[in-house]
Amino acid sequence: MKNLNVGTAAASDIALKLLGYMAESGELFGFMDQSGLDQQSLTSQATDPAFHAAILDFVLSDETLLLAFAGNAGINPADILKHRSKLPGFSHE
Repeated sequence: MKNLNVGTAAASDIALKLLGYMAESGELFGFMDQSGLDQQSLTSQATDPAFHAAILDFVLSDETLLLAFAGNAGINPADILKHRSKLPGFSHE
């Protein structure tokens, strides 16, 4: 697995890759249901770092999805949390 550079741009890039993965795997509907977003809202928020944070929060709450995405992307699942920490609203409790 590759170790990714962790910065805001890299975190947003991972979130958008995750969004694509969720669209391909059918998981996007679960995210849309949980977030209350429709397709138009999803499209209009695609460049918002807070939206990217919500995508990463969603995957971090679902271990099965997290492991599947990380395996597909060839990254360490723990790196997702590192990426999340670079986006708005992160709280390490």
